[in-house]
Amino acid sequence: MTTRTASAEKPKFFDLDIHGIGYLNRVREVTPENGSPFLSVTIAALRGSADNVQHTYFECVVVGEEAKDLVRQLTFAVEAGLKVLVGFHLSDLQAQTFTFKQGERAGMTGVGLKSRLLRFQWIKVDGHPYLTAPSATQQTAG
Repeated sequence: MTTRTASAEKPKFFDLDIHGIGYLNRVREVTPENGSPFLSVTIAALRGSADNVQHTYFECVVVGEEAKDLVRQLTFAVEAGLKVLVGFHLSDLQAQTFTFKQGERAGMTGVGLKSRLLRFQWIKVDGHPYLTAPSATQQTAG
């Protein structure tokens, strides 16, 4: 007879997931001095009333493999100034302070929201479908 020890148990995690709609911006490859290069984007998430939309900006490291492929495909559209509207899934939200370097807020402290981009539910480029959400029957078939 064997018994399970505490070290054999699967680690537990608490997820903080964010689902929303927003615009894909600032696609870039980041190469830190110490560490591995990574793909990064800014998402301008939409919130509030449709007649007075507000934006919340998320600086995201793209971690999902399919999301990485799609971001690389969409880089041309973002750089061309096309509106790339996405349904997104983020995880691991963290707030990080920074100091404004220029402009009227130079020297003041600001707060940035950082997260990990896991996947897209759907994508539209200038109003045209690029990636469509799976139908309810496709979601339950998997």
